[in-house]
Amino acid sequence: MIAIGGAIGTGLIIGTGKALAQAGPGSVFVSYTVVGFIDYLLMSAVGEMAAWLPTSSSFSGYAARFCDPVLGFALGCCYWFKYIIVCPNQLTADALVLQYWVDRDKVNPGVFIAVFLVTITFINYFGIRFFGEIECGGGPSGEAIGFRYWHNPGAFKEYIDTGNAGQFLGFWSCMVTAVFAFLETELVGVTVAEAQNPRKTIPRAIRLTFYRILSFYCGSVLMVGMLVPYNSEKLIFAVNKASTGAAASPFVVAAEVAGVKAVSQILKGGILIFVFSAANSDLYISSRTLYALASSGLAPKIVKRTDRRGVPIYALALSVAFSLLAFMNVSNDSKKVFSYFVNLNTIFGLLSWIAILVTHIYWCRARKAQGITNEMLPYAAPLGVWGSYGTLFMCILIALCKNFEVFTKGNWDTASFVTRYLGIPIFFVLIFSYKIVYKTKGYKPEEVDLFSGGYH
Repeated sequence: MIAIGGAIGTGLIIGTGKALAQAGPGSVFVSYTVVGFIDYLLMSAVGEMAAWLPTSSSFSGYAARFCDPVLGFALGCCYWFKYIIVCPNQLTADALVLQYWVDRDKVNPGVFIAVFLVTITFINYFGIRFFGEIECGGGPSGEAIGFRYWHNPGAFKEYIDTGNAGQFLGFWSCMVTAVFAFLETELVGVTVAEAQNPRKTIPRAIRLTFYRILSFYCGSVLMVGMLVPYNSEKLIFAVNKASTGAAASPFVVAAEVAGVKAVSQILKGGILIFVFSAANSDLYISSRTLYALASSGLAPKIVKRTDRRGVPIYALALSVAFSLLAFMNVSNDSKKVFSYFVNLNTIFGLLSWIAILVTHIYWCRARKAQGITNEMLPYAAPLGVWGSYGTLFMCILIALCKNFEVFTKGNWDTASFVTRYLGIPIFFVLIFSYKIVYKTKGYKPEEVDLFSGGYH
């Protein structure tokens, strides 16, 4: 439930609208299915390590233990960066939703962002969390839409180029949005230390989480693509300038196109509450991730300090400070700011996935060297180490090619280039600086500790 709650967020509710408007329903469905399979292999890798050795340090702990402490440090930092970006991203999404009722020309979105940020800070300081999600559908017209919009205006929209090349570029542009949508499913590996029977519960959680999320995502984007044409003027990402009636979520557009105005309004309010709740949870996780880094000696000791109620106040304060990035909405178009945050969050998420997969590859080498067979494992990844190699290749490919648009003629965008690739140099700076200071060395397969604290 934690993984599902973390994954079903703005990536699906709002990000899908951008992908639909840019590439068409066919590209959205295929890209979400492909990334869903990548996500399954990643979760299987996490499950294999977690079922054998459940620890509270999770991903960064496995990286530091099986590979090199420097990878644990870089992974932990990237995971924190992802969460301090996703919180202002949620606040930006709320600003987009509020434009349904209040135009940004009448009330600056910074007003609402300030109210939301103060509220979630207050909630986090007093240690209270809540989470809400809403799903809805249906239409009274009785008209059978079917795959009408897959024929007109079409299933695969041309992007940048024309013909088959343009349709492929449209599909590839959706891969980034799909990755953003599936991020946080790996959260299932964060709670392994609290599982009562890791041998049984972790494999089951991995399988059920994957099947439920994949069916929910693929089913949802398939239906949205059937109900909303990619050139609908109601899609905020389909027009150059957001209008008062534009909708950030394609699910709301689906209700409006079907003529169900009451459901449309209910969905808007529900999404507003849902995204607010997600921002609240993301702020909590970012502060606790930073606290965990400090507890492991990978961050300044000051952020490890807590008040008498156990709240890491300095870690919370620093995470709140980064959430102020949401005020970029004050002077910029909300949908542009949303795209920038998606870019940053996606690259840090991809780097985290890459580090997890590298860790699994090192884990596989170590257990092979020490004679641990699949039969001895509580759970074995279906495709083993080769699944991680293939998934690693795809994640690196997406990370490197995620902003191919800016390299095409007449499409250079400095802000987009920086936000989509900034995480890569930061990742290497973290690795090299840690290596220089601490001079750590990677472990040989036969040296890795695979037993203390685990099941064997």
